[in-house]
Order: sequence, then C-alpha cells, then structure tokens
Amino acid sequence: MARDDDGAAGTVILAFVLGTITGAAVALLMAPATGEETRRLLAEKAREGRERANDAARQGRDLMNRGKETLSSAMERGREAYEQARGGAAGPATGGGDTL
Repeated sequence: MARDDDGAAGTVILAFVLGTITGAAVALLMAPATGEETRRLLAEKAREGRERANDAARQGRDLMNRGKETLSSAMERGREAYEQARGGAAGPATGGGDTL
C-alpha cells in the first residue's frame, strides 16, 4: 500500500517537472527575444521550477509521513483490539469458541 503512494507521488513530481520544462520551451519558441533576455528568462524559470519541485516533494513527504503515522496507529489499535478479543474469547462466558 505504501509503495503505491510512493509511486504516485513520484509520478506527480515527474509530470510537474516535465510540464514546467515543456512550458518554458514553448514560451521561448513563441516569444522571440535576445540571447541575454532568453538566458535571464531560462534562469528565472529554472529557479521557479526548482522551487515548485521542492515544494511538491516536501508536500509529498508530509503526505507520506501522515499516511505512515495513520497506518501505524491503525495497526496498533487493531493489535490492541485483537488482544482484547482474544483474551475475552478464552473465558467461559463466550462459549469457549475462538471466532477470529
């Protein structure tokens, strides 16, 4: 389950980066400018793309960490419920059958 989330986050980040690069290339082709202006524009777009990719990666890590915490908490509660049910099922009041 966690691997699916990791793959989805990586796919989103990759798609975002490729979209940024494609958008910058189209902008350069559609708006002719001098070499200096083009280099400045490329540097600016690269910086913006890097910042956005870093933000997306941070958000992905945060989401993954929250998912891990949720899963860990759910597993612990399930383990506790199992132990309580197992302890309660052994008594004579339940009919002696273990239904888990």
